Amino acid sequence: MDNFVVSARKYRPSTFDSVVGQTHITTTLKNAIRQKHLAQAFLFCGPRGVGKTTCARILAKTINCQNLTQEGEACNQCESCTSFNNNASFNVHELDAASNNSVDDIRNLVDQVRYPPQVGKYKVYIIDEVHMLSNSAFNAFLKTLEEPPSYAIFILATTEKHKIIPTILSRCQIFDFNRIQINDISSHLASIAGKENIRAEEEALQLIAQKADGGLRDALSMFDLIVTFSTDRSITYQNTIANLHILDYDYYFAMTAALMAENTSKALLTFDEILKKGFDGHNFIVGLCEHFRNLMVCKDAATVQLLQVSGNVQRKYMEQANQASLSFLLSALHLGSQCDLNYKSSKNQRLHIELALMKMAHIPSAVNLARSLQEGSVEVKKKVESGNGNGKPVVEKPAENTAQIPVKENGATLNGYTPTTATKSTIKIPTDLATLEKQIQVAAAASMEEKVVEKEVIENQPFTKEQAEACWQAFAANRLAAAPASEQIILKKPIELSGQTVIVKLDSQIQIGQFNNFKPELLSYLRRSLRNSHIQIQEEMGPQEARKTMYTSQEKFKYLAEKHPSLVDLKNKLGLDLDV
Repeated sequence: MDNFVVSARKYRPSTFDSVVGQTHITTTLKNAIRQKHLAQAFLFCGPRGVGKTTCARILAKTINCQNLTQEGEACNQCESCTSFNNNASFNVHELDAASNNSVDDIRNLVDQVRYPPQVGKYKVYIIDEVHMLSNSAFNAFLKTLEEPPSYAIFILATTEKHKIIPTILSRCQIFDFNRIQINDISSHLASIAGKENIRAEEEALQLIAQKADGGLRDALSMFDLIVTFSTDRSITYQNTIANLHILDYDYYFAMTAALMAENTSKALLTFDEILKKGFDGHNFIVGLCEHFRNLMVCKDAATVQLLQVSGNVQRKYMEQANQASLSFLLSALHLGSQCDLNYKSSKNQRLHIELALMKMAHIPSAVNLARSLQEGSVEVKKKVESGNGNGKPVVEKPAENTAQIPVKENGATLNGYTPTTATKSTIKIPTDLATLEKQIQVAAAASMEEKVVEKEVIENQPFTKEQAEACWQAFAANRLAAAPASEQIILKKPIELSGQTVIVKLDSQIQIGQFNNFKPELLSYLRRSLRNSHIQIQEEMGPQEARKTMYTSQEKFKYLAEKHPSLVDLKNKLGLDLDV
């Protein structure tokens, strides 16, 4: 029985052209070899499993190839290439810095550099996981790395470039490896499946590529695992999600459909089924946010290319994206991200997610309410502005789909007044529930101000200052019991009358802000009580006492001495001096 060789080793690239997803690296290295512009030290850095060590070995083999091609590739047939492929090359030395990271290890390496190669032009030293070297080892390596012999080339590989000291970085030619794209990994897996006579579904390969997170070695390891699990040497979507413990796309589609239909029961039951299958709630909410993101990507034809899934799944996304509104997706994504952020700190994590799902299920109703408020506000504005030809507003009952907000005071509906101009509505479809709640409050206030009274004549009864003061005191008497102390101070202020404008003088901007909180209610009360629709209230700042700030000891003593003359006698008797 032959020994099994994992795919990551069996299909390790042997030429630059066979390296997956690192064209910017391989092209530069081939050009440097052809033009004989090789640096004395290279630093390959990037995530795990993206080809750093592979490219280092290909470079070491290629620069010693005796029959180099015009493209800068090794021939794989000469004596040097053959000995390298058989792990018998004396010109290539590999060092694992994770276990050989002391000063003595680097000194041994430096001693080996003194001897020139017996066969070939270069001796290549590949140091993997170089960030594991100690600071002393780095310092011992500096001189040799900066001025090595002409035949010595160093190739350093690391996943954590930030841990390498700057003096080492400055002596190397740095190459940053990218995460391999999902489509590149999927295509590479498909080619290996074809060589191994393995039947593989496209959706399964896409799922493996996504789970690998840009690392081809991880993808090949998962590929071997699923092939071993299968009894008929096939890779199916169901086997893949079972082995990799990935939540099926169908759960996210079903959950989103239930949320858009406002079916809270179905959403909670679907979540319960997910938990019973052993999936983590945090992973579910992260996956649901990713699902909402994919639906948003499908809303625009220009961004569909950002959706990296198979053709069948992409069609499902397109269908559901056409059914979901952008307002729903934005609000749901906001709720999902908040749930994700607060998940770890929650005491009851299941309830935390269920609460987020229930809020998501009510998003369509909230969006429709905001839209109806906006339409109703705009309709009222048009009617007030249009009039009936004689300068008087036309009063009609609102349409059936217009939201009605009754405004009451002390249990009875307020008799409003007819405004001469309509307040402009600024309500828009919200992007999250916090914005929606604020917009509903603004709409309620605007509706109260724009409410048209069914009267043809505007009341304009004359009144005196005494009558205005009596109504002001009556309003204050009804409000003082429940009002905070700050409002009680304001309501006890004296008022003045200028025409039909009531003037109240306040002490500070803080009082003006507090007064504005109940000013509309007070204005409506005065208009109804005095039967005059033209009454206005104007708040003014009272005169402020100029205060001089005292900084020096002399100023402070002079101020106290003016109030207490005996301090001067005390100072003189005790012979005291003021601090300068």
